Formats: sequence, C-alpha cells, structure tokens
Amino acid sequence: GAGYLTGGSPYGSASGSPGGFGRRSEISHSLRPLTVHQLNEAVQAHSDAEWVLEDAEIGQVTVVAHVVTINPQTTNNLYWLDDGTGRIEARHWTDSSLDEGAESSEGIREGTYVRVSGSLKMFGNKKYINATHLRPVKSVDEIYFHLLEAMTVTLIWTKGPPPRPGQNPQDVVARTGAAGSSAYSAHSHATASNDQYAQLSKMQRAIIYFIRDQPENKEGVHVGAIARAVREDADAGTIGDALDKLMDDGLVFTTIDDSHFKVAD
Repeated sequence: GAGYLTGGSPYGSASGSPGGFGRRSEISHSLRPLTVHQLNEAVQAHSDAEWVLEDAEIGQVTVVAHVVTINPQTTNNLYWLDDGTGRIEARHWTDSSLDEGAESSEGIREGTYVRVSGSLKMFGNKKYINATHLRPVKSVDEIYFHLLEAMTVTLIWTKGPPPRPGQNPQDVVARTGAAGSSAYSAHSHATASNDQYAQLSKMQRAIIYFIRDQPENKEGVHVGAIARAVREDADAGTIGDALDKLMDDGLVFTTIDDSHFKVAD
C-alpha cells in the first residue's frame, strides 16, 4: 500500500515530522499488488504527481502477467505483458556492471508468466512499468494468488477490512469509516477495556480503534490505511499530528519502518 487521502498526501507537510510523515518518499516504499487494468486506470494530477487509483496513491506495484513479446535493446529489455485484464509494457534497464547472465530477468521467455515489480511511469502518453525486479513464475498457484491478493487489497481500501472472528461487522464499519460511516463514531462502540483511551481526542481514539481492529501481523498497519479510515473531517496534517502525539505518549509505536504502526499493549 500508499497514501489514501483525496487531494493530498497523508504524510503531512513537506517539512516532515518526527514520525516521518513529511517524507513523500514513504509512498514509493509501499508495494501494492495490482492488475494491468488497474494500472491502466491510474491517473496523475500532473507529470510529477503520485499515481492515484480510486483516490488512493500508489507507489511501487507488482503484477503477474503473461509475456507476449520480449524486445531486447541496448540499454533495456522491453516486455509486452498481458494478464487477462489488459496489456502494458515493462522496461527493465540492464546494468553493464553486472556479469552477463546475472540479470534478474534470466530465464524469462516469451509465452511464460512473470512477476514484475517496479513503478508506474509515463512516456509519450503511454504508461509502462519501470521494472526493478523480474522473475519467472514457477507455479500456476502464484497467478491465482496474485489476482486474489489484488482484489482483496482493493476491497479493503474501498470497503474497509473484514471483521475478526466473533467481531460485530457493524462495529468494524463504525470504526473504519466504511460504508459511509465515520471512524469517529467508534467512541460510542468502545467497550470497558478501552476506557484507558477516554482522555484522548476523537481523532486519536479513532486511530487507536482502527489499528486494534486490524488482523494481527508483525508489520502493523500502514499509515495510508489509517489515513483512509479517519480521513472524514480531517486533513493530512491533523492525522500526522495525532499519530505523533500517540507515539510521544507511548500508545502506538512504529514497526518495520516509519509508516507502519501497532498499538502498545
């Protein structure tokens, strides 16, 4: 995943903050599985802007597709990819400092499937993937897994995360802002176990409840998902300030990088 605030980045001002929300580069560090159709639907406000898909900024992308043709050139290899939802080109620039055969594209042939990771670019009014990593797909399961993963991630951003086992789905809707509800309404659903957050602002409580509602994982929750959940009546700077305050108070902490958060036990 990436930024998820309409009309701006969720990482605050360009000057940044202790939590790192001013760094536009955080968006480029995210990786989102997408289909070629979704890549073709992505738009830019201007040539230097981040790519946006359904109000969500996207950074690094990964696709699994069939290699239709390969066109080796002096400085790069051009791959024409088709995943059944559309077609797009991918360019992989060769590195003259590497020994011949050391490229990650070794073993990729026309008629096979490949996983490509990189960034979306535009040249001559045509989109292409600036590929940083390519590798052959060795199992048909990976093809289906990628499509399911792309759909799952898209549904989470558009409709909110699924409820945990035994959790009331309406409680998830209220806390995540899905289905038109605001995450601020989470306060009315707070249980006695969450009384420790009573002194927090509505924004801070909404952030805490959203992080706690997500499926447990060691990476934590990306700031983009948090921003999307609490974006109603809030701007990027307000969300960043609230996260900074929660970190200062020891209530949340970063995990694998400055963009992923978990709630302190």
